[in-house]
Formats: sequence, C-alpha cells, structure tokens
Amino acid sequence: MKKMSELDGKIDALDRAVVEAAEKDARARLLMTQPGVRPITSMAYVLTIGEVSRFPRGKQVASYLGVIPREYSSGGHQRLGSISKQRNTFCACCWWRRRKAVRCDPGFRNEYLHRCRSKPKGVAKVAARKLAIRLYWMLRTNTAYPEVVRIESNSRVPLVGAS
Repeated sequence: MKKMSELDGKIDALDRAVVEAAEKDARARLLMTQPGVRPITSMAYVLTIGEVSRFPRGKQVASYLGVIPREYSSGGHQRLGSISKQRNTFCACCWWRRRKAVRCDPGFRNEYLHRCRSKPKGVAKVAARKLAIRLYWMLRTNTAYPEVVRIESNSRVPLVGAS
C-alpha cells in the first residue's frame, strides 16, 4: 500500500507539471477550448504535431497520428474498417481519451451515436480522426472552438487566409 501511495504522489506531481505547462503554452490553451480536450491531450497533440505548417492538409495529420481506418479494397470496391494498429502508441493513448470530447461536444456525440447504430463500434471509433483534423485547423488558423465550428458549418467562410 505504501508503494501505491508513493506512486500516486509522483503521478499527481507530474499531472500538475503538465497542467502548468499547458497553461503556459498558447497553442495548448487554444486546443483546450474544444470541449473534452484537457491539458494532457492538448500538450501531447502540440508536442507531437510540432509546427502545423509542415502539414498542407488535415488528412496528412490524421495519417501521421495513425487515426485513419484500415482499408480493404478489391475490384473497385472500397471497405473501411476500424482504426489501424500502425500508430504512435503514446498518441493512441491520448486519442482514446477523445471519448470525453465525444460526450462533451454535441456534434461529435450525434455523429458517434449515428455511426454506432449503423456500423460496428470499431468503425465508430474513427471519429477520433475528425477531432484530430479539427484540432489541426484550430492551430493552423489560430481559431478557438466556437469559431472553428461556425467555420466548419459554413461553406462561404474561407478556411485559411491569403498565405
């Protein structure tokens, strides 16, 4: 029991250090405006992605993070499965925390529940891809959560300024 309490104390100290680092980092604070994204997930995303300008599209970020579906294709017929196992294990741990974002964000919750009705749960978990891409666009455009949702839902709003 004593060893467990010592470990809990060390873990709490590390958690506090991550929260402090996230509060100091402007990009991590921006990502925490997304409901369900907490300091650990935001810092993991910021540190893993690095400079967002190195990715021209959100699709490449999803591929880099390993939140793309497994594909089975034959004879012109494409079938998508669950998230492939080829990914960064640290990021995978953080992305499984995205369930909190699914519960907190009404748009993600509705899409996830809709997919769960029509497809296996493994396919429904691919919703992490959408969250990864949204966080990428939040960093790329330096836009907080409420505004990025408005931009996503309006096709007349340009995503990236003249750059």
